[in-house]
Amino acid sequence: MGRRKAGRAALGAPLGLVLAVLPVAPAAAEAADAAPYGQPSTLCEITDPRLPELSGLAGAGETMLAMNDGGDRAEVYVLDGSCAVGDLRSADVDPYDPEDLALGSDGTIWLADTGDNNQTRDTVALIGLRPDGSSTLTRLTYPDGPHDAEALLLAPDGTPYLVTKEVLGASTVYRPDAPLADGATVPMSEVLRLGFTLTGTPGGPVGRAGQLLVTGGAVSPDGQRIALRTYTDAYVWPLAGSDVAGALGGSPARVALPESPQGEAITFAANSRDLLVSGEGLPTTVTLVPASGALEPAASTAAAEDTSSQGALAGSVSPLTAGLLAAVAATALVWVVGRFRRRQE
Repeated sequence: MGRRKAGRAALGAPLGLVLAVLPVAPAAAEAADAAPYGQPSTLCEITDPRLPELSGLAGAGETMLAMNDGGDRAEVYVLDGSCAVGDLRSADVDPYDPEDLALGSDGTIWLADTGDNNQTRDTVALIGLRPDGSSTLTRLTYPDGPHDAEALLLAPDGTPYLVTKEVLGASTVYRPDAPLADGATVPMSEVLRLGFTLTGTPGGPVGRAGQLLVTGGAVSPDGQRIALRTYTDAYVWPLAGSDVAGALGGSPARVALPESPQGEAITFAANSRDLLVSGEGLPTTVTLVPASGALEPAASTAAAEDTSSQGALAGSVSPLTAGLLAAVAATALVWVVGRFRRRQE
């Protein structure tokens, strides 16, 4: 827990001040006007004291899998339809900063130990909890230095994708260059870049900056949809086959989520269409966002293999917003450097 919280205050102060004057970019919200989702409702409330920092959810039939952000063991709690804990899956692995999880087709639960607020880690890791009680750990390296990532997407063919959490909304999608193997260190490659813009949806711990920060992800049980969330909004893409990069290169439906102090978890319900979202704190609500329309399957996009590819979200940044975001970056850098220097005096 303490390993990840230190960076949060540094994020909020400069960005909160400067983002307050940025205009909301309406282009990012255009797809949301026809978003095929209805009115959110409360599914259940988590009150178990063992889940104070819910960071990841995964659907498992009529149950849910839930994990904390932090801890000194890899632990996953099985929740029933009333959000009561019914079972615990664990392994003697001390994660650094687990942020998300996904359920594989073979029953393996994958934990993304990928949090890195201060961007100092040489490697991140994927921890697998197998149905037979054994575990596996694969370390991963980025091609361009450390990143903070809180979203794991597990393609239907079992390929994992990590989506970074970036303070200016310029997230990058990475994929391992080789199959996961226990004890191995596997390099990753960049496969896509996504650009998130301000939406005007309230929520999150860092003001309007929360509209840009990717905090969770999921692939539907039937393999036909992808979801990413920020502190305030969900984005849903149709998926064809296991072409996650190609799907993310298309246009998503945006869904404004109910205001939450720290919304970090998202998954699909058993019907593979409705969304389930939640976040940190006790008690915390698991909210059901019902699907009310159909998403057409996305066509496979070979161009998404090019590491220079840009997701459809990226085109929504106006020149004015881009300039102001550059000012945010400069302001944040000056603020952080100033704090560092003061600490050295």
